[in-house]
Amino acid sequence: MTSIQSINPATGKVISEVEMHTEEQVSRILKKSAEAFKEWKRTDVSERNELLKGFAKMLRKNKQQYGELISTEMGKVIKQAVPEVTKCADMFDYFADNAEKMLEPEPAKAGSCDSFIHYEPMGTVLAIKPWNFPFWQVLSAASHVLAGGNVMLLKHSGYVPLCALEIENIFVEAGFPEGIFQTLLIDGRTASSLISRNEVKAVSFTGGYDAGQKVAELAAHNMKKFVLELGGSDPFIILDDANAQMAAKVGVPSRFLNTGQTCIAAKRFIVTEAVTEEFTERFVELTGKLNIGDPLDPQTDIGPMVREEQVRIIEEQVRDAISRGAKVLVPGGRMKSEGYMYSPTVLGDVSRDMRVMREETFGPVAPIITVKDEKEAIETANDSDFGLGASVWSQNRDRAMRVASELETGMVGINSFCTPQACLPFGGVKKSGMGRELSRHGFLEFMNIKSIRII
Repeated sequence: MTSIQSINPATGKVISEVEMHTEEQVSRILKKSAEAFKEWKRTDVSERNELLKGFAKMLRKNKQQYGELISTEMGKVIKQAVPEVTKCADMFDYFADNAEKMLEPEPAKAGSCDSFIHYEPMGTVLAIKPWNFPFWQVLSAASHVLAGGNVMLLKHSGYVPLCALEIENIFVEAGFPEGIFQTLLIDGRTASSLISRNEVKAVSFTGGYDAGQKVAELAAHNMKKFVLELGGSDPFIILDDANAQMAAKVGVPSRFLNTGQTCIAAKRFIVTEAVTEEFTERFVELTGKLNIGDPLDPQTDIGPMVREEQVRIIEEQVRDAISRGAKVLVPGGRMKSEGYMYSPTVLGDVSRDMRVMREETFGPVAPIITVKDEKEAIETANDSDFGLGASVWSQNRDRAMRVASELETGMVGINSFCTPQACLPFGGVKKSGMGRELSRHGFLEFMNIKSIRII
């Protein structure tokens, strides 16, 4: 393969073809990155912050243009694609405003000696990112990687080559020095081979568990730092004292955001017996009101899935659930239209042994499982290989906090959908990943924490 096809998932038709980088071009890009780092790490933090601010301004100025590119290339509805761009701008502003404080040396007590903790950038970070949030997945990491004085190489998903090239172009137009951020048009195997290169000092990976495991093995073998943000099967727990109407109102967009192709989407609705009927009735009603169609139409709620392969996986998971006794409450499924359209499906009478409960469902399918009480809700939530995010619904704050503390997960939203925030670390446990992005915790993941002791 010498080129990458950009396909519009709403039509299934090729938009354009992009030539892949040759081995020689890749080597030049890596060397350029290493050279750029030497200057960038010495650039005063205030100068770096000004560039970050300028980048954020460009994102806001052209948000409609970039949103339309996202919608066309991966099918996200425009009313979600444009906010994705503006959220990236907010992230750059946050780290521009806070990087200087995060980089300040910390005094430490060590007897009569003067001791300090310094934070220094590592170098080139190889970012391997997925298609589902083509701007956010890249720029949420780049915001703090670059703010700390590191540089970045992007290996984006082959589904979104035009987004990858546009992101690099924005950095150029925003005035960043050459080599600070570069896109690599390569396949996954080539990307993996780069982890051993001397120019690459760390890896930021977002994607599936199997690929993430391979990245971790390669990085560990080569003694490189890595951060993994992998899949999720987030529980959405509705306790017996919850506001079931509000839980359903939030639960629908929590499940069907980005046509369900979201790692932190609510994927397992765990409802106590006392409120199952009320919650399910409202959830089904609201699901039925979702508009399905052209992602560029501002009224559309559900666009296409990204590729035929993703549709097939979802179909297989739903068939498995039905064969094991699940009840179809909203009969969605593959639509007779061009592109990769799949209508939202809601399943009731779900059990833990079904694939929709054991695997990540990366599409518009909502399984609802009824549990007896709080204890069983916690057990069901934790009965998963994943541990990214969760939601807990209760009108008793102390009770909700207690349940949240029992969940094996990296993030919990109480009476809310768990979404990324600049000031909070983002990441999971178990097979949902290692390390964190965002906040000071994410910022320090790619910094060398150096101790200095003066006698």
